[in-house]
Amino acid sequence: MPLFGKKDSGKKIRKDVKDGCEKMPSIDDKYVIKELLGTGAFSEVRLCEHKETAQQYAVKIIDKKALKGKEDSLENEIRVLKRFSARRSDGSGVQSAVPPVGGPRFAHPNIVQLLETFEDKSKVYLIMELVTGGELFDRIVEKGSYTERDASNLIRQVLEAVDYMHEQGVVHRDLKPENLLYYSPAEDSKIMISDFGLSKMEDSGFMATACGTPGYVAPEVLAQKPYGKAVDVWSIGVISYILLCGYPPFYDENDANLFAQILKGEFEFDSPYWDEISDSAKDFIRNLMCVNVERRFTCKQALAHPWISGNAASSKNIHGTVSEQLKKNFAKSRWKQAYHAATVIRQMQRMALSSGGSGTGSSGGGAYGRSSSRISNAASADGSTGGAGDEQTGGQTDTTTASSSK
Repeated sequence: MPLFGKKDSGKKIRKDVKDGCEKMPSIDDKYVIKELLGTGAFSEVRLCEHKETAQQYAVKIIDKKALKGKEDSLENEIRVLKRFSARRSDGSGVQSAVPPVGGPRFAHPNIVQLLETFEDKSKVYLIMELVTGGELFDRIVEKGSYTERDASNLIRQVLEAVDYMHEQGVVHRDLKPENLLYYSPAEDSKIMISDFGLSKMEDSGFMATACGTPGYVAPEVLAQKPYGKAVDVWSIGVISYILLCGYPPFYDENDANLFAQILKGEFEFDSPYWDEISDSAKDFIRNLMCVNVERRFTCKQALAHPWISGNAASSKNIHGTVSEQLKKNFAKSRWKQAYHAATVIRQMQRMALSSGGSGTGSSGGGAYGRSSSRISNAASADGSTGGAGDEQTGGQTDTTTASSSK
């Protein structure tokens, strides 16, 4: 979908967005834009209502000027979302204006759908599924009871969605808790994967970009080696670890030391936090956070593990310990300092040469520092730029931070 005044944009947008219709409608022709839901680095998200059906959606409104120089990232996000967004024929909502890339497919229930796109002189509008259940960690903290089985069910949904993505040739590259949202406030709500700003389709070339979020990024990315789908599995392993103890497996005040830990795959199941966690859960995590890519589980192998597919997950209530640690280590808006990607990339390059290097580290912050800020190398080997994705729940995903104080 060519955007931002490119020479052939009018012709191609008419084809992409309106399936050959001569005139492209404006968003105001079809939707009523309502209150603000959240803001991000390049966009804001508002509630909107379809004029004919009164169905509510989220509209992501992207400022072209603010995104100048990163247009390719937005186009990439739209291409990826189209691949996971199918036409709706069951009367449950607005039909998607565009069939997904490669022909019609059924949308995955755990991936936020893109329904339509609009553009005017100053903005791009993405009509998305409305996700209202809040962020993963917030819901866990609010629960009265939480068990390994609950964590296993959450990870199973994520694995099924990511496995589907991988089958379609897409690597997410930025899986982290902030990108996992509950579909609704209902107790049994499903989990949804959002923010595809850094996603990459494998058929668009090899991947070697240093991008993602430190703390969740796989060692082969930090080592600046070509990588693939296995990076998502590593990230799911990190998320699984946090879901069972409330703190991250890798943390250090010095970012170079943090990267050294990840490159070596150095993590522990600390006592007393892991004393009541099953051996099956620990085995599952070891197989996902495996430095050797050849030995690391695929999504399908992870789905077949007894902790996911069997009865190995414990039903013991671990809410007290996990929620306490989550509140300590993932407090929202603790720091709002921007983390410049160039600094991280330089540290990565040093770490690729010497995993024991000391580096300059970060200034300020807690033990986990500012290391959850998103990394993106604009001058990358695969041509990617920074992500254009922002959370529906608000806040800038590229400056969200956490500390570890277990």
